[in-house]
Amino acid sequence: MSRRGLVLFVAMCVIWGIPYLLIKVALRGFGPVDLVFVRFALGAVLLVPIALSRRVKVGPLLGRWGWIVAYTVIEMGIPWVLLSDAELHISSSLSGLLVSTVPLIGVVIGVLTGTGEHHGWRRILGLAIGLVGAGVLVGFDVSSSTFGAIAEVLVVAICYATGPYIINRKLSDLPALGVIASSLLLAAIAYAPAAIIQLPHAWPSGQAIAAVVALGVVCTALAFLIFFALISEIGPVRATVITYVNPAVAVTLGVLLLHERLTAGIVVGFVLILSGSVLAARAAPPKT
Repeated sequence: MSRRGLVLFVAMCVIWGIPYLLIKVALRGFGPVDLVFVRFALGAVLLVPIALSRRVKVGPLLGRWGWIVAYTVIEMGIPWVLLSDAELHISSSLSGLLVSTVPLIGVVIGVLTGTGEHHGWRRILGLAIGLVGAGVLVGFDVSSSTFGAIAEVLVVAICYATGPYIINRKLSDLPALGVIASSLLLAAIAYAPAAIIQLPHAWPSGQAIAAVVALGVVCTALAFLIFFALISEIGPVRATVITYVNPAVAVTLGVLLLHERLTAGIVVGFVLILSGSVLAARAAPPKT
């Protein structure tokens, strides 16, 4: 991995490790639908003008509107509201760790479609170890009261693994900034009616508002700009390996700032997931 790729990788590990904490805080004043609407709207307000200032052509985007809508629904529309709803019932640490199954799902999608990158034995082993870690995590922490929320987060992981595939196979020739700005704008418009109906009855706290703003500005607008640069640098499958490191941030912040319980399942799953990350991120040695 190049130095630029490493910098982008570390930045994304941090930026997409903190949303779980921010969602938990934002839910103290917003409902899941309101939360994601504000996040979409802030992202669109920031990225659409940037896209226009860089003279991103609208014509090619309109010509691929069907795939842009599909990407919007799968990468944002479904998973963001499901993740927010799930965090009403489970900890931010658990939700962050469950999303770490994204790289494995990405590999499965590549195998099923015949479009996957070459995977050396180290990377396959790393992905398998990460999956075992996620299994240990669920085995320790699942209950009848949290089963639905855990299922929601697993659907989120499937969506997150599918989104980069759509970008890579169907939208890679379009400007990434134009695609993401269009997606955020479409999502904001789609969620606006429901968000208006479900407006909070009381003015949210300063902490909740700050959390939503951070989600929209840092974890959405800035994050997508960096993420597309990362995909361009190291490829879509290896880029999703950030979801093995994101849990480190999610667990640390959840335990330290939200006083979430550090269970045996989280500890064991955490170690396995990070071990898998080291192997999965390592490029296969060149053939001689």
